[in-house]
Amino acid sequence: MYIKRFFILFIITLFAGCSAPKENWFSEYGNMETGKPAQMQYGTFSGKIGTPSDNFIGAPVRRMAVLLPLSGDNEQIGKTIRTSIETAVLQNAPQNLSVSFYDTASESADSISEALANNPEIIIGPVFSKDAAKLRSTKPDKLPALSFTSDATAIGDGVMTMALMPTNSIEAIVKEMSSDGIKKFIVIAPETSSGKLMAGTAISAGKYYDISVIGIFYYTEQNSDSIKNMAQSATMNTARVEANNRAREILSDILTNERLTVIEKSSLTIQLEKLSKKDTLGKIPYDGILFLGNSDDTKNIVSFLRYYGLASDNAKFYGTAVWDGSEISKDITMSGAKYAALPEVSEEYSNLYEQISGEKPTRLATFGYDATNMAIGMLYSDKSNAAYLLNPSGYIGIDGLFRLKPTGENERALRIVKIKSDGTTETVREAQSNFLKPIYNLEQKRIKPAYSMELATPGVNPNDYIYIPERFHEKYKSKTYGATITPEESLGLPMQRNVIILPDYESDAIISPDFKPVPLESINVTYIDSIEIEE
Repeated sequence: MYIKRFFILFIITLFAGCSAPKENWFSEYGNMETGKPAQMQYGTFSGKIGTPSDNFIGAPVRRMAVLLPLSGDNEQIGKTIRTSIETAVLQNAPQNLSVSFYDTASESADSISEALANNPEIIIGPVFSKDAAKLRSTKPDKLPALSFTSDATAIGDGVMTMALMPTNSIEAIVKEMSSDGIKKFIVIAPETSSGKLMAGTAISAGKYYDISVIGIFYYTEQNSDSIKNMAQSATMNTARVEANNRAREILSDILTNERLTVIEKSSLTIQLEKLSKKDTLGKIPYDGILFLGNSDDTKNIVSFLRYYGLASDNAKFYGTAVWDGSEISKDITMSGAKYAALPEVSEEYSNLYEQISGEKPTRLATFGYDATNMAIGMLYSDKSNAAYLLNPSGYIGIDGLFRLKPTGENERALRIVKIKSDGTTETVREAQSNFLKPIYNLEQKRIKPAYSMELATPGVNPNDYIYIPERFHEKYKSKTYGATITPEESLGLPMQRNVIILPDYESDAIISPDFKPVPLESINVTYIDSIEIEE
């Protein structure tokens, strides 16, 4: 007996010129309460692989369609997810479940049309945003799909995603930066559409957690020249080298040309010797760096940052879940860095997947496994599709706590991992265990891509870093190198100036009946002259 699934019609009043009303399968979402997350019960129907339950023998066939790239350049991606789907089906699916796979990479057939022609009750996939967008525009409104794209523009209208949304990872690590007391940070990201969108997310997260983004730097992935040039700019290397040269010049000139006491000469000589042993002078104007690229590029970037004078105590390093599962912890220069990550894959599932495929599971595999169990749970639940899939309490899956949203996005609870000096990692903040208290505040669909941003800095003035006799202050002044903001702006004063234009002639005088002159107090010139003002 079939379970009644689609039962609520949400009528949208359209503007003149539009025709049929649109059904909204998740209209009941707003009435559901948030409580304790549901634990996915793996093996609910079978108990072990390959043993179907007798409870559903003779029952009507339930149809699940799967859209994956099963050929071409991305065949391995499709194979990875297919293995996880087949594993979940063998473990958990009743005998009357029909699962059909369709190759989205096939040039000889329209896989999406073929899948829809067989009237599936739920679709798993596709992987890429262009296919997800096509599915969204062609499928019936009430047909749900669990895709694997993280592109928020491609989902919605029943197309949801199991992939980790960039906003989750970035907001989680920026929140950690706030807890660490970071006040100003720069963003280093690959110069791609996704990189710019992630940088935009970092700006929004910074505003929410009251941390200033004072620079955004882009680089070409896997391009050492691009990374080198970016690192030079991000460290203010040119300005700091010039400041060092000018400081040495000042000290040398004073030692050469001025009459000095023994103590003065000794102090200046020691300073000059110290400056001669390094190339740069001055502090960088930020205390944190958020890396949005992969681990390989990040390690290359950090090497150049160190080369250009970024000391280990100048700024703390932070990353996203892009580092999850990489070998970045083996790089000693990354010691102390933190990043957001999904929970570790359970050993039980990892061993099972490896027995079947001969390989360790990737996150795509775990996403596929959870997507399949979500789909099976929906098909055999006595709840409506929306009540099951969009349960605001969420579910505990292989990748921990998560929930799907009507927008198509999802929220996944993330832990914070720290890289230790011995090359291992430790969890310094556990993932949240429920959604009773909101985890995230940003919606990816509201995020706009960010342009590159020149480093906001008051610059480096050599005189601030050397000590010379007071009698030489005026004679040996120096300009400030690399300044992009004024000292007033650097103190946090308003950057917008109000310009008042006064009348040119007496005839243009502004007369107001409400104007009342304020008597000025007498000024004691002697008193003012007695005050010593220090710059």
